[in-house]
Amino acid sequence: MTNELLETTIAAVREAGTRIRTLGTRPTTAEALTAGLKANDDAVTEVLEPLLTAALPGSGWNTDEHGEGPMPAGDWWVVDPVGGNLHALYGLADWNIGVSLVRDGRPVLAVLHIPLTGETFTAVAGEGTLLNDEPVHVSTKTDMSLALAVTGQARPTRDPAAARRAGAAITAMMQHALYVRASVPVGHQLAQVAAGRLDLLWQFDNLRSHIAPVLIAQEAGATVTDLDGKPWQITSTGYLAAAPGLHAAALDILRPLS
Repeated sequence: MTNELLETTIAAVREAGTRIRTLGTRPTTAEALTAGLKANDDAVTEVLEPLLTAALPGSGWNTDEHGEGPMPAGDWWVVDPVGGNLHALYGLADWNIGVSLVRDGRPVLAVLHIPLTGETFTAVAGEGTLLNDEPVHVSTKTDMSLALAVTGQARPTRDPAAARRAGAAITAMMQHALYVRASVPVGHQLAQVAAGRLDLLWQFDNLRSHIAPVLIAQEAGATVTDLDGKPWQITSTGYLAAAPGLHAAALDILRPLS
């Protein structure tokens, strides 16, 4: 992986962050909400797609943020144009632009940019995680009673069984952790785990939009497994990303619910 490709990706993502068209419009109808979400996604894609595909000739392009499962062979840019797009529309700060490069089914590069704070997280497989060019590392905590835990609703669902499981997991974690947050976007929360600001995150789904921030958390030292304790893959159905000293305890809490 060349520094030039990483720098090109960083510059493209930062440029895309300036193009959001509907920041803080606070739509009040379904039609306005849909239009605002699409306008933001389109604005970011219009910047990123030509720059990134030109930087890596022959690469594929995937913006199916809710997609899951295996990916084709070769190089693929996997882009979540606006993670937390709802937050951008309603004037909240927790939204970002995330890009990963998946090579033959494995993430090798990730950039996540948070425009309103100016923070840019980057990771290259095997080379660690940087926040604005400075190394970051996950928490060193070992006591679950001091853990700051987080999960999120990765995609809208009204499935009763999924809602019950999510609620049961939050209830179970609240009996052990210091603090439990349920928030989106998932990528934003994973970046906070990477920076040691939060201690663990779990999900009962594993979407395309999670690939970049999972790599960022891994390269910052997080232990990332599926909910059976096997190493995370892009084909996993769910996962836990945690500080190494907390992972086993958190997995014991979550495994019965998976």
